[in-house]
Amino acid sequence: MSPGSSQQHQKEILSNREAWYRKPLLREEYHRLYERLVAGLTDDNPEQPRVAVEIGSGMGQLREVIPGLICTDLFPNPWIDHVCSAYALPFEPGTVSDLILIDVFHHLEKPFAFLAEAGRCLRHGGRVHILDPYISLTSRPVFHFGHHEPIGRPGDIDHGTAPPSEPGYYAAQGNATHIFFRNAISPPPDGFSIVSRQRWSCWSYLLSGGFSKPAFYPPWFAGVIRAADRILSMSPVLFAGRCLVVLQKQEKSDPDHP
Repeated sequence: MSPGSSQQHQKEILSNREAWYRKPLLREEYHRLYERLVAGLTDDNPEQPRVAVEIGSGMGQLREVIPGLICTDLFPNPWIDHVCSAYALPFEPGTVSDLILIDVFHHLEKPFAFLAEAGRCLRHGGRVHILDPYISLTSRPVFHFGHHEPIGRPGDIDHGTAPPSEPGYYAAQGNATHIFFRNAISPPPDGFSIVSRQRWSCWSYLLSGGFSKPAFYPPWFAGVIRAADRILSMSPVLFAGRCLVVLQKQEKSDPDHP
């Protein structure tokens, strides 16, 4: 990455950290997302301790709810443990229990190349957790007009398993939707299966203003919007705005995946 990219990234990180501590509503919304994610982590026990790694940690706030989390990013910061690409992770084969991507999957120009690298690092039974935007009928205009990143088209997704020769900035907010919900995909060739696919309405988050905009409702009204989200989530194709996909590396003993 160029020095200019590094400087822009650091500017955004500092701005986001300021918003994180200034906006309690934002923190509440993210901690609700974290609760969903943590519920799907592999077991942590003395015989086989959890080794959880976050890809693209940014501000590193997830460590507040996952003690011992290993934070990685493309750019250095005091809270980042490893500066690395998602396509070349600094872990020995079969040593990681969980790989976590929060709003990162849609920045992977070659998502299946990442999954190949994930398969190398994960122990058998290890998991990949992908938390990303979900493109529904009502969230599409929000993501299209309210965010600078493109949604992308399913036909433009690169299914190759070789990493990009010249990694650069990439974004397609709809990739997780296209790959895991709109297409009937088989487990990736390196032996993953889909453990769970969730999608839900998240107007309480979208209207919180995120990191860059003011909140569109006061904190005392959050309960009402969250209740509406629970109702709208019953029709995810129409109203969902977030998704969480959990993939699991198959055990060697699985007869369908020797």
